[in-house]
Amino acid sequence: MILIVDDDPAIRSALTFLLKHAGLLPMAVESPEEALNHFRRSALQLIILDMNFSRSTTGEEGLHLLRQAKIFQPQTPVILMTAWGSIDLAVEGMRNGAFDFITKPWDNRNLLSRINTALQLSASPSERESGNFDRSGIIGNSRGLTDVLQTIERVAPSDAPVLILGENGTGKELIARAIHNNSRRSAEPFLEVNLGGIPTSLFESEMFGHAKGAFTGAVTSRKGRFEEADGGTIFLDEIGDLDPASQVKLLRVLQEHTFQPLGESRSRRTDIRIISATNADLKSKVADRSFREDLFYRINLITLHLPPLRERRDDIPLLVRHFMQEAAGRHHLEVPEISSDAMTFLTKLNYPGNIRQLKNMIERSIIVNTSGRLEISDFLDQEDFPLNNAGGQTLSTLADIERAAIVDALDQAEGNLSRAALILGITRQALYRKIEKFGLR
Repeated sequence: MILIVDDDPAIRSALTFLLKHAGLLPMAVESPEEALNHFRRSALQLIILDMNFSRSTTGEEGLHLLRQAKIFQPQTPVILMTAWGSIDLAVEGMRNGAFDFITKPWDNRNLLSRINTALQLSASPSERESGNFDRSGIIGNSRGLTDVLQTIERVAPSDAPVLILGENGTGKELIARAIHNNSRRSAEPFLEVNLGGIPTSLFESEMFGHAKGAFTGAVTSRKGRFEEADGGTIFLDEIGDLDPASQVKLLRVLQEHTFQPLGESRSRRTDIRIISATNADLKSKVADRSFREDLFYRINLITLHLPPLRERRDDIPLLVRHFMQEAAGRHHLEVPEISSDAMTFLTKLNYPGNIRQLKNMIERSIIVNTSGRLEISDFLDQEDFPLNNAGGQTLSTLADIERAAIVDALDQAEGNLSRAALILGITRQALYRKIEKFGLR
């Protein structure tokens, strides 16, 4: 959707007609308040933003809206429009993240050309090069993630084994699904196996299956995971936790493409694509001989390194909006607003639990929120609050985190208590008590 923000009804009508005629999907609003609501809640492809509203002829209101747009929609290009043609205003807009600048009246062909350029350059490489690339629920357009998606698009059609490396909570399973969904095996099974949760004594039965009577308690025959995934993809998560004996058995399957169920004398062939993942340092494990070198080279023909969330800060607003909508739908609640200060606050945090932690924080806040608007205070009371700030300073306790948030709000408000309280989402009296508590006066 392309959002048009202009207080002139004639301009809104003309732009809406032009964009619809060009096969685009426009939505026009007249006020900054309506625009902010869409910034917070909508997935936007492009914003066309008027710089001067009826209450202002200096462009300040337009610049403020631009800054809000870049907080909530950091990947969405913004084209500024003004009837004043001020070069200084154009430069200031570009400094604040605008993609382009157009003066009124405009030339339709030129405007459409610039809109198409903005849309093409802001799309992910996969969306630009292939209209049917399946992102499989992967949210974000940051550089690190885009590099991963480009590699997926190149390697997915092959049967090359892929090793996905990354911290816990970075979305390794989503990446594995994206590889499968964009492969020639997409119509066949995708089977996820947590190898770290399978005891050594059950590895063969779980992975290769068994015949009836193969061991005590085997009252029926059972298919193993390799047979269930035949023709498709098997995702071996936590492969770094696999014990040495099981590594040997897995290696044999990868080398020979055969397996033998327990209690059977004949081997069976398997046609599967192997994707593995771990948060462990496999090279160190190879060096200390806790992970077989030959197995390591079997599984990592292609290696993908997933960036942690602290290296994908531009994606956090996109993830926040997605998780807000997802959580509200799951719990049958209205999607709340989120203040720009709260959104900025979330983008500055480090997340040791990565995307999973952010998702839990958003869901918990939505469940307990009663105001219909999320503020910084909605996140300060959470037990699993990220314990490091963006500057790298260690915050060892919840009190440290609260104090840092108050100091930051006071800095933003230039010492104005009412404004700082508004930023934090608390009353002025409550802020004063906290200032006294932490000795900030």
